[in-house]
Amino acid sequence: MLVVETVARIRREFFVKGKSIKEIVRDLGVSRNTVRKVLRSGETAFAARHSG
Repeated sequence: MLVVETVARIRREFFVKGKSIKEIVRDLGVSRNTVRKVLRSGETAFAARHSG
C-alpha cells in the first residue's frame, strides 16, 4: 500500500520540482504505472489489490 507521504512526495516531485516520471521512479523505487496512477487521480492513499 502506498502511504500518504509517498503519494504526496510523488506529486511534489512532479508538479513542484518538475521531475519526469522516470526520475521519480528511480528516486522512490516505485513502478512507472504507480506513479502515473497517482498523478492521474486525486487519491491520497492507495490500497494494493489482491487477487484470490
